[in-house]
Amino acid sequence: MSHVVVIGAGLAGLAAACHLVGDGHRVTVLEREDVPGGRAGRLERGGFTFDTGPTVLTMPDLIDRPLRAAGSSLAERLDLQLLDPAYRAFYADGSTLEVRHGHEAMRAEIHRECGSLDAAAFDEFVVWLRKLYLAEMPNFIDRNFDRPTDLLARPRAAAQLLAMGGFTRLGPMIRRRFQDDRLHRLFSFQAMYAGLAPDDALSIYAVITYMDSIEGVYFPKGGMRAVPEALAGAATDAGAEIRYGSTVTELLRDSAGRVRGVATEDEQIAADAVVCTIDLPTAYRWLLPDVRAPRAVRGIGGRLGGDYSPSAVVWHVGVRGVPEGKAHHNIHFGQEWSGAFTDLMKKGTLMGDPSRLVTVHSLDDEEAAPEGSSTLYVLEPVPNLDVGTIDWEQQREPMRERLLAFLEEAGYPTDVVVDELVTPLDWERQGMAAGTPFALAHTFAQTGPFRPGNVDRRVPGLVFAGSGTVPGVGVPMVLPSGRLAALRVRELLG
Repeated sequence: MSHVVVIGAGLAGLAAACHLVGDGHRVTVLEREDVPGGRAGRLERGGFTFDTGPTVLTMPDLIDRPLRAAGSSLAERLDLQLLDPAYRAFYADGSTLEVRHGHEAMRAEIHRECGSLDAAAFDEFVVWLRKLYLAEMPNFIDRNFDRPTDLLARPRAAAQLLAMGGFTRLGPMIRRRFQDDRLHRLFSFQAMYAGLAPDDALSIYAVITYMDSIEGVYFPKGGMRAVPEALAGAATDAGAEIRYGSTVTELLRDSAGRVRGVATEDEQIAADAVVCTIDLPTAYRWLLPDVRAPRAVRGIGGRLGGDYSPSAVVWHVGVRGVPEGKAHHNIHFGQEWSGAFTDLMKKGTLMGDPSRLVTVHSLDDEEAAPEGSSTLYVLEPVPNLDVGTIDWEQQREPMRERLLAFLEEAGYPTDVVVDELVTPLDWERQGMAAGTPFALAHTFAQTGPFRPGNVDRRVPGLVFAGSGTVPGVGVPMVLPSGRLAALRVRELLG
């Protein structure tokens, strides 16, 4: 039985472990923290429990797949609640829109708030999104590429995406379809998940809009932290070993450069293959200092060589009181739109008129907060450290005050009991390049076969997984990333 070591018990690493143990390998997962999750972690403080990573869960079948590979299932491991509305959007003019689950419910919402023309346009939009997803997911997201010419292996799917306008820009495409400016924002803000302004993102990234606006948003009982716990439980029940509090310090390589295992602070562990889920630039810097990294993850003149996604300030706040008129996920759009992205991505400054996400996990997680209290997850996009000009040591407290004033103005309870503010400096200290948890942006030159690959032919026996490699950023991407890594191991070891 071959032995595979997985570095990191985040979602990508745990998905890889499930697929690897299902393939019959002996699997050891090494995680530096004391709990599974990686970026999908948790924070406990003063009787409040916070989910510290992704808050939006879509496409639960992508969780079911690694669970089934390990001999379990989603039904056995997770109790999912459908959120309806998936989001409640608040606009600067005082109006609101809800993202409702199901075609008819959302069409009715649009008809009521935006009129019959936009409601009819939504019918066509849903058909287009579904075709886009069916063409894109199996052919360009959920597969390994060895070279850019592999795109030509499925010319029919590529031609279909081209004919559908998948390679036009997302923002203008949405504006052509809908008249109401509020819908322009509601159906294009998802480009931020790909690290791009809507007017810069390709229309293929409307697939993210499909995932949450059409397929639905879910919340697991026990919080988002229940997802890595489910994957870890399935992997260990199938025979994998997860060692917490174990930090990998070195890759063990033979004279030919092939990876033969890893070293931790306490021991050396032999392995036939290693799956590494550390953020790619950090992995090369820490574990492969003698290997020239791909351009996108290599430092050039004091900056990284690729285009990195914006970062975010996240404020975890435990407050007394329960917000009224708010949903689980709330998007507060500023008056400004395109100019705010210029501030964020071009000038490297705070958005002059920011849009923000507030998630209230405690509305659906009774264990998250004491009775009569709430947890608030407040996210504001900010520049990454590669382009930003902000001194976060100096701006930490002003940002906290800025977000507190926003919460008060938006009608949230502000009697703060406990809090934790996370800035780009904190993301960088956790090993995330450019101080962003969202890795490389999904520009055309950093998408599909053009994104840093999950193998480096100069280092046989090493496979990468996670948001820095294929297919990309976000829960619906890193779970397939684990499977693609396991397929690489299968190719390597047979």
